[in-house]
Amino acid sequence: MQWARLKAVWKRIFGLAWPVMAEQTFRTLMRTVDIIIAALISPAAVVAIGLADLYARFPLRIGLGMGGGAIALSSQDTGSGAQKNRSEAITQALLIGTLAGIPFVVFGFLLGEFAIGLFPASEEAVQLGAIYLAIIFATAPFRHIALIGARALQGTGDTKTPMYVNVFANSLNIGGSVLLGLGLFGAPTLGVVGVGIATSVANVVTAVLLLVVIYRPASSINLVRPRDWTIAKQLVVIATPRMAEGFVAEVAEFPFNALLLGFGDSVNAGFQIGRRVYQQVTGPLARGYNVAASIVVGQALGDGDPATARFNGWAVASLSVLTVGAIGLLLAWQAEPVVQLLGSGDGEELFYATQFAVVYGLSGPVLALFVGVSGSLQGASETRIPFIARLTGMFGFFVGFSYLAVVVLEWGIVGAYVGIFLAYLWMAAFVVIAFQYSGWADRATRMMRDRGSVASDD
Repeated sequence: MQWARLKAVWKRIFGLAWPVMAEQTFRTLMRTVDIIIAALISPAAVVAIGLADLYARFPLRIGLGMGGGAIALSSQDTGSGAQKNRSEAITQALLIGTLAGIPFVVFGFLLGEFAIGLFPASEEAVQLGAIYLAIIFATAPFRHIALIGARALQGTGDTKTPMYVNVFANSLNIGGSVLLGLGLFGAPTLGVVGVGIATSVANVVTAVLLLVVIYRPASSINLVRPRDWTIAKQLVVIATPRMAEGFVAEVAEFPFNALLLGFGDSVNAGFQIGRRVYQQVTGPLARGYNVAASIVVGQALGDGDPATARFNGWAVASLSVLTVGAIGLLLAWQAEPVVQLLGSGDGEELFYATQFAVVYGLSGPVLALFVGVSGSLQGASETRIPFIARLTGMFGFFVGFSYLAVVVLEWGIVGAYVGIFLAYLWMAAFVVIAFQYSGWADRATRMMRDRGSVASDD
């Protein structure tokens, strides 16, 4: 009986997850095409886009954070049938995201050259990077709307519509980058500026199409005048740890990369290539399960069934480990040919890339477990636990243990390998124990009562 129930939940989970997987695969392809085009333009163009993208991760993290709040409340209110509250939550999330994007517009125009100039790049790369950053930051509010709108729809159980919109917009982005970046088929040759324009146009198109879908007459979601401060507060409470989790991941990269650079450029380049290979083969699947977990757990809680929510959470986690984890282990087994196929660089770089790919592949099952359980906790409005897990894992093991093993214990590069694995093992163990024993279901129910999405027991 339990096996039949588990298979039924797995079927539902995969039905929700595959559109997200397809969407993320296409997004990865778009970013890859942009880098290829930049490489065809000039080395300075590659550096310019790479440096600008470091800053572009910040609006991405804010959009994903607020999107986490949107999918939590949207899924819970869908499960409870509180359509008015769902409309209020989605409208407020979109409004907050729009306002949060405005400072990036100002930053891009006034401080872009200063920001890129902080890196020891050539004058040409700094100038190109500043222009590119100003162009993409000009549409930061639309980027936030796109991320939040997609997750708001996903929370209702509709993962296909965001896929259609994003695949169309990313196709437009790819086509625009090729035409304007390289000047093909009679289009002007704009180089890095053309790539930036294509990205910005795609951001606007994605945001507008999602707004049309969300607020079209046939939609069950209505555009409302924001009035409920409780909902606004809950969105911020859920989103803030999610944003902080993303920022922690970015900040930890700096000391870890500095540690690897002590072994030489080839080791650091190998790390970048090996991790990129792992992300390319597992990232879309992991993101799909993360979103599906938020949906099935949030909707079950909204329906007043925490036992089903817990069962659904473990079902997502197990499916994620069996699929994403298995792909990771397969990568560890066949790391060398996969790295040679997807990576680039000289022999020494590819050697270390293979080693890091093996480490990430062996970490695959625990990484898959962390991502799946984190999605379940997000669906329950509990984003603090994944944040603490990542904070302690990244600085306690990814950076801290790696430094101890490499510098103090003199384990060499093996110390960094062990630090990476222990970081993800710790993060997975932390969220698993918290999902089993903490009061996330009671917290979600209390928050739903506070905003009037379920009736009070009083």
